[in-house]
Amino acid sequence: MVPDFKFVSIGVDLGGTKVDIGLVDPHGKIIQHIKEPTNVKGGPQAIIQGIAVAADKLQKANPSLKVSCVGVGVAGQIDHVNGSVRFAPNLKWNDVPLQQELHKALGLPIFVANDVRVATWGEWLFGEGKGSQDLICLFVGTGIGGGVVSNGHIMTGSTNSAGELGHMTVVLNGRKCHCGNRGCLEAYAGGWAIGEIAREEIAKDPAGGQRILQEARGNLEDVTAKQVSKVFLEGDPLANKVISQAVDALIGGMVGIVNAFNPEKIVLGGGVINGLPMLVPIVEKGVKNFALKVAAERLKIVPAKLKEEAGVVGAAAMASRRMKNDN
Repeated sequence: MVPDFKFVSIGVDLGGTKVDIGLVDPHGKIIQHIKEPTNVKGGPQAIIQGIAVAADKLQKANPSLKVSCVGVGVAGQIDHVNGSVRFAPNLKWNDVPLQQELHKALGLPIFVANDVRVATWGEWLFGEGKGSQDLICLFVGTGIGGGVVSNGHIMTGSTNSAGELGHMTVVLNGRKCHCGNRGCLEAYAGGWAIGEIAREEIAKDPAGGQRILQEARGNLEDVTAKQVSKVFLEGDPLANKVISQAVDALIGGMVGIVNAFNPEKIVLGGGVINGLPMLVPIVEKGVKNFALKVAAERLKIVPAKLKEEAGVVGAAAMASRRMKNDN
């Protein structure tokens, strides 16, 4: 069936392992998309060229639709003035002029933003956050990132780094985080931290960690959050201890978020939450127990709706909204 609209946008979800390029309609539906492994070894130009080729394929496959703009979400720090990627550790990028280079390749308006903020756009406009004016999106995956919608506007901050909720300090001088600080929420509840804490617990209690080790084929260094989550669902005591600690940290961090921003809704997503969706009501109960009563009286905490599509849909939606605002 031919869509009943003409103008569409392209959304790009660029991560360290895969790049997803999709043609998205004005209602947040993906018409067609191309997903490929990220050619990190080829460097920035190989990745940019791959995005350009995929975008061109999508346009040629849908000749009746006119692409108005392209939005790109990148797991890194973005210069809000020129759309360059200042630092993206998973891509091994430093100061890459992504917006400029993609514009040269495609001849279209290009808008670049942090991947988690882009996913927030998707959930806010087309997912569980639709209709909310005060919203927090918190994505708990390998790391933890977030986006803040306040009074109908996504917060960017003075240097375009607002939303680094995973790096709020929950334990002063606590566990070492990948960001270089100590005690970050991510260092207790992020996927990499869950795997790290599980390995520490297994080293102290090898007998108690046998079931998790079986999932890792007997290699302690191969234990990950995914394996811990699987064994947790079986009722394993050690896995339960590790996940419970992560949940406590998540509740503590979210209490601070609720008290600070007073959202009407928090959308929880990311790989850890997708794998353990039963944690959402547990977290909601804990947050409401400890947050200021006035701050939490209207609060709802819900699982993300768009899941893996949030990046592509959100990037396209962000680009469309920003182009309209610029015109």
